[in-house]
Amino acid sequence: MIKVTGVQPESIGEAIGLAPGVELYSVDGTPLEDFLDWEFLTASEDFTLVFRRPGEEVEYEVEVERELEAPMGVAVEPPRIRRCANRCDFCFVDGNAPGLRDVLYIRDDDYRLSFRYGNFATLTNLKPADTARIINYRLSPLYISVHATDPVVRRWVLRNPQATDILPQMREFADHGIEFHTQIVMAPGVNDGAVLKQTLDDLWAFGPEVLSVSVVPVGLTEFSKHSLVREPDMAECRDAVAVVEAAARRARLARGHGWCFGADELYLRGGVTLPPAESYGSFNQMENGVGAVRWLQVQVREGMDELQDWTGKRIAVLTGTSMSALMPMVLEPLREATGAEFILVPVTNSLFGPRVTTAGLLPGEAMREGLRGLSGIDLALLPGESVNDEGLFIDSLSFEALADDVAMPVRLSKTFVDALSEPLSV
Repeated sequence: MIKVTGVQPESIGEAIGLAPGVELYSVDGTPLEDFLDWEFLTASEDFTLVFRRPGEEVEYEVEVERELEAPMGVAVEPPRIRRCANRCDFCFVDGNAPGLRDVLYIRDDDYRLSFRYGNFATLTNLKPADTARIINYRLSPLYISVHATDPVVRRWVLRNPQATDILPQMREFADHGIEFHTQIVMAPGVNDGAVLKQTLDDLWAFGPEVLSVSVVPVGLTEFSKHSLVREPDMAECRDAVAVVEAAARRARLARGHGWCFGADELYLRGGVTLPPAESYGSFNQMENGVGAVRWLQVQVREGMDELQDWTGKRIAVLTGTSMSALMPMVLEPLREATGAEFILVPVTNSLFGPRVTTAGLLPGEAMREGLRGLSGIDLALLPGESVNDEGLFIDSLSFEALADDVAMPVRLSKTFVDALSEPLSV
């Protein structure tokens, strides 16, 4: 059973009597477990729905007929998150600072979130029913944390002696038309070097069902297990970039696209220039920090016509310390197009420590302190990815509270165009 959380006005859901709080039991006799069942089982032109209204004991059975393109207009509750069975030394959740929101300590490893949101999952906690469900619903593409194709190394990385042999597991899915985006979180001395090369070779040989693979260097906080794992140094990152780019060259020659990508952080730590934007294709792993800078440049270039005239305005841009080294190449075209003066403000992460340099994990308090030290600023832009859907930074400070507490107007921005296409209110 799943509950309805929202119904669009004048939708099919409203027409058949659904409303928030209604309990949905089955479609054509199949019990409803989560949003996947709801979306896939109600995708036909006609079906039988069984539900119960809040406070009532009677169950209603309704015959639903609709055109395929007509949405049901029903939102259902999120699923209970499938927990991770692994204990990776570099697990970011285990490296969380104390005192944060409870949800930030949940180590998820959920194939449903992999399909819906692009979250990476290891697939080590699948039951036979899960495997059958993935195949039956053809949940593709899936985002998989491979880390290493060698079963022994992979079990070591995951700290899970029961971890599945990933290639046969992927093959079972691929034989049913399922494709994959994959990642390798690279821990020096464990799955870099020859192991990394072998993993890339194995994923390449697997076939075109592996749509992409990213290599991401281990990132640690001040609270991580430093006695068990370390971050790669410059030389190790340079070596990994060489392996990644060799695999990418092979892919471009054979399949016409890059296929293998290093995270921006890998290039930054190695002191290597980022590849050009066109090498990232459709930026399928941008949320994994792959091509994020080049994607941002593309968004700015494509959105130039939407920008307002900001001549004479001073605009502060707050970002993490890693992005600050690359941000000038993004801001210069904006300066030329808007006439504004952009003041770059690198912010050190006061919650997780200076090792964590990504803008999306900056606490609100650190940015508030950064803004308090500025003067003569007409507008401040904060990274849009640093707040959740409820407008909270990772330290639970709300964007609204921050905006009320600083001297200048503040906007969240993911592309710059989104924040600079509207003028300041008078």
